[in-house]
Amino acid sequence: MKKTSQNKNISIRSNLHSFPKEGGKRNSFSHPFSPPSEGSGEASFISKLILQGEHQQQDFKYCITDSKKIARSLVAFANTDGGRLLVGVKDNGRIAGVRSDEEYYMIESAAKMYSKPSIEFIAHQHFVEGKTVLEVIIEPSAEKPHFAHDEDGKWWAYFRKDDENRRANKIMIEVWKRQKSRIGILITYSDAEKCLLDYLETNEKISVGKFARIAHLSYKKAEQIIINFRSLNILKDCIGDIRIDYGINEEFDRQEWEKRKRE
Repeated sequence: MKKTSQNKNISIRSNLHSFPKEGGKRNSFSHPFSPPSEGSGEASFISKLILQGEHQQQDFKYCITDSKKIARSLVAFANTDGGRLLVGVKDNGRIAGVRSDEEYYMIESAAKMYSKPSIEFIAHQHFVEGKTVLEVIIEPSAEKPHFAHDEDGKWWAYFRKDDENRRANKIMIEVWKRQKSRIGILITYSDAEKCLLDYLETNEKISVGKFARIAHLSYKKAEQIIINFRSLNILKDCIGDIRIDYGINEEFDRQEWEKRKRE
């Protein structure tokens, strides 16, 4: 028997933003964010999403029991490439269904009360196999960094890496702040900066501690130089299991950049 699915939009807070923005980056989502029409194929819209599994732009939630915990996922998506939560779906992809409207209101609380700045989202209800799946869509934010409120009353920034929410470090947070600022970045090009670029011409990546040692700098000064270079997209993040290192952005042309610095 062919499965059918129905859907309806849930009314959410004012100030709604469509996603993705016209002319903006779609970020490799496999389907636009408007709900499918009934009878759009043998497999339902939700079933197709579930087959993708959890990844950098998709997370499954069996149920929502804690607004503070779900705020981490909202913040991580907003700080990275955007994404969607499928609530009522187990980690193994089985549809359990949303148990009550309370789960929606917990997500709303996570977005408004336990995220700073607040997170905007779009929500759709889908009815599949007699069960309700709540699709929550978060676009990449121009207001990052966003922070989530934890159980101890502290605010932490998160980013999304593969299927995990990771805590952002100081460099990432400062880069986000600078990228949304209208104030220009003025940097010097001293022996320390040259040392960093020289090292990365023959090495894939470098840590802040390693840079501080080879350039004979304090950790704070080395960190500041990397923040400057990362804000200008001279460097890129190299995210490992434990820490974030930094490598040369493939689009960076050192000769051209040094030429402009001399002019």
